[in-house]
Amino acid sequence: MDTVPPRTYNNSNFPEGLPAVSLSDEERARQQRWTPLRVTIWILISAIAGLGWWMLAVRRGETVNGIWFVFAAIGSYFIGYRFYAKYIQDKLVHPDDSRATPAEYDYNGRDFVPTDRRILYGHHFAAIAGAGPLVGPVLSAQMGYLPSTIWIIVGVILAGAVQDYLVLVISMRRGGRSLGQMAREELGRFGGIAALIATLTIMLIIVAILAMVVVNSLAASSWGVWSVGLTIPIALLMGFYLRYLRPGKVFEVSIIGIVLLVLAIASGAWIENTAVASALHLSKPFLAWAIIIYGFIAAVLPVWMLLAPRDYLSTFMKVGVIAMLAISIVIVRPVINVPAMTVYATNGAGPVFSGKLFPFLFVTIACGALSGFHATISSGTTPKLIEKESQARLIGYGGMLMESFVAIMALVAALSVDRGIYFAMNSPAGATGNTVKSAIAYVNSLGLSGVHANANTLTTTAKLVGETSIVSRTGGAPTLAVGLATIMHKIFGGEAMMSFWYHFAIMFEALFILTSVDAGTRVARFMLSDALGNFWPRLKDHSWKVGSWLTTAIMVAGWGSILLMGVTDPLGGINTLFPLFGIANQLLAAVALSICLVIFARAGHTWRLLIIFVPMLFTAIITVYGSWLKIFSPDPKLGYWANHMTYKRAIADGKTSLGQAKNIDEMHTVVGNTAIQGTMSIIFVVCALIVMIVACIRTVQALRGRNIIDTEDPAKPSKIFAPSGLMPTKAERDLQVEWDAFYEEHPELDLESVHKDKEHA
Repeated sequence: MDTVPPRTYNNSNFPEGLPAVSLSDEERARQQRWTPLRVTIWILISAIAGLGWWMLAVRRGETVNGIWFVFAAIGSYFIGYRFYAKYIQDKLVHPDDSRATPAEYDYNGRDFVPTDRRILYGHHFAAIAGAGPLVGPVLSAQMGYLPSTIWIIVGVILAGAVQDYLVLVISMRRGGRSLGQMAREELGRFGGIAALIATLTIMLIIVAILAMVVVNSLAASSWGVWSVGLTIPIALLMGFYLRYLRPGKVFEVSIIGIVLLVLAIASGAWIENTAVASALHLSKPFLAWAIIIYGFIAAVLPVWMLLAPRDYLSTFMKVGVIAMLAISIVIVRPVINVPAMTVYATNGAGPVFSGKLFPFLFVTIACGALSGFHATISSGTTPKLIEKESQARLIGYGGMLMESFVAIMALVAALSVDRGIYFAMNSPAGATGNTVKSAIAYVNSLGLSGVHANANTLTTTAKLVGETSIVSRTGGAPTLAVGLATIMHKIFGGEAMMSFWYHFAIMFEALFILTSVDAGTRVARFMLSDALGNFWPRLKDHSWKVGSWLTTAIMVAGWGSILLMGVTDPLGGINTLFPLFGIANQLLAAVALSICLVIFARAGHTWRLLIIFVPMLFTAIITVYGSWLKIFSPDPKLGYWANHMTYKRAIADGKTSLGQAKNIDEMHTVVGNTAIQGTMSIIFVVCALIVMIVACIRTVQALRGRNIIDTEDPAKPSKIFAPSGLMPTKAERDLQVEWDAFYEEHPELDLESVHKDKEHA
């Protein structure tokens, strides 16, 4: 693996005679020539993808093997990355590695820091991969395996990864500006204000729900608290090691991080049944405050110190566990007994969540295929860290493909769980009675073909995973943990290890999601700084520590208050926030694609704008329609205000319990929560519609040659070199040798020296 030498950034005293900062166009063209070996490889990849899709979508027997999901996904991702993403890069983006990125020309040692592409890939993936790809596919499994599989794989290739990639590109060429600020510049005052309101308020909901899932996962889990907590000092060690002790030695610090991470995970099992474990059985409010404090600290520290190395470290675990699960699926080949499509896809009366396939499957899966939250990361931390424009395809498009694969693995894990257990776990306590006997009666009353719950299966499974009960363990995460344990124990340890794998999965999910909380907080700070900077210009200076601390405190207070409200909600805050999270997240994606549409229209593109317009239009339809149903549906199980009025009338009639609300206080809580849901949904959809309408007007004007503005930062020449892909080519390795020799000749031009010079200045 190549090393990245210490470099100077934005240094006017750089000597003449630099090596080339990028490969020539001729060399790149030579590297991409088709050879018989390459043709053979791509024929094989296409055959693997085709076989997977044939078995899933065409042949479709009563059962289907889990291996076909892996084949269809991996083959499709490779094809999408090599051909569709490459087409977008060549025809829309036109990367120029001789042009400096904001990380180079605005380097400040904290937020703007050129970061090795492998570490940045890890940071970006860790930041975007939150609760969505783990929870959404598990919940959507009630509709059958085929709709979810098609949307997760095809949706990410044509929509989700396209959004992440293009938002990263446009932000990178505009000084790393936030999504809301770019909207204001491109759409004007009216559309820009609507976009700023939408992005800021949606970010509060998103970060709060991500933090709440972490709290629910770690509550009363000493193993999880111990292992997740240890990742913080490990990340600090990696940050200082790579910054000061051994700059550029990515391979070394990776080995150190992996070894320490494995020890952190294993030691979590060692402390069970000890005094330490008892001390780490923490309450939800305590954990909420701990995450709030952590979120503030992580957002104000230099990105190289904690955020980037911690996300890079987390990526090892995320990718490692998902890869291990994929390999296990190929070896175990679990048989999926779920129909391709169930009755709940058409009647909308599913016990896990209400609503028909269109639009609620797309909203529920969320981040597994398309996520507006990703656009805030692609216009937040990542464009301030990327070294070269050509790396954007790997990090933006490739990072989203990896998250989609996480969603597919989560779907397979959920599908591998006995269907009786699945519905007993994911149906609300008000329906199951929260006991084994009543849960069995409820699941069997659903009348689903091939679904039969029995007491022995439920109690035995609970005992094997080390739980007293698994009835109504809603939210998706426990079901995923049972599915992972069901598959993994067949290779590693047998039934005696099911409890280990179950609790390992719970800890994995908490660590998986927490990285999105700290990155989301930092991004929210950037967004607020850009927004308030229109009135107080100095706030746009991200190097001003007072401004950074102030805006961070405001955003943390915002999502922290929502988090505390949720964890103290007697009915569980997840019930209030997750539906709102799903719709808000997809509305934000429509906003992000709208901004991309305007920018690329003003850049002179015409029919290729369909690459952006088609997913934008589809996303707008499903989210606006979903919002309409949630706001105006007369069905209390579906509509916010219908449910609100049902409970309000019940209270007025003197009732003291209704549905899942067992007392008058809980009934008042439902009234308040549904009012919040309904009001916030109206705000989100109105702001998003304003943005999309204004964006379409601006796009039409641009196509007619009117209102053409260029908001890109002036191009500055780059004075650094870095490979484009995950693995450097031979030509890139040869050029790296020249740069190594250059830095040996000029040892004074290292990152630390330049940073000190800028601090003194």
